[in-house]
Amino acid sequence: MAGRQRVVVGVSGSLGSLTALHRAAGLARESGAELKAVLVWTPPGGEYSFRRAPCPPLLTACREAAVERLREAMAQAFPVGLADVELSCVAVRGEPGSALVATADRAEDVLVVGAGGRRWWRWPRPAVAGYCVKHAECAVLTVPQLALQRQLDLLPGR
Repeated sequence: MAGRQRVVVGVSGSLGSLTALHRAAGLARESGAELKAVLVWTPPGGEYSFRRAPCPPLLTACREAAVERLREAMAQAFPVGLADVELSCVAVRGEPGSALVATADRAEDVLVVGAGGRRWWRWPRPAVAGYCVKHAECAVLTVPQLALQRQLDLLPGR
């Protein structure tokens, strides 16, 4: 379905995702595109665990928590709002990379994701940015991690 260009951005609430959100807003403003902020969530324990022991009230609570986290991230990124850009926000259940690629499903879309840092505990999950670059049908902009975030990641207990 062809339509107006969209700038789709992955938002988690992290410093890196807020940086990507600001970059995406600037891109949407410059091009006159719609900005679509997407927070991707999964049930505790992942989809497999949830299918083995479904709990609809837990699923509802997780969905509501994801929507609230998205609201908080948007308020943190844009305390006075974002009046000059058409904005839509959505919380999507799924794996981050595939859900973002599925949302940015038009050739004229631009998908913006934070590049993030390398962390050994992500294995065997692929990095979201790498997944998006490899699988997206649209342009993908990866926003580098801020120096401040890299320093925070080096602190003990993080």
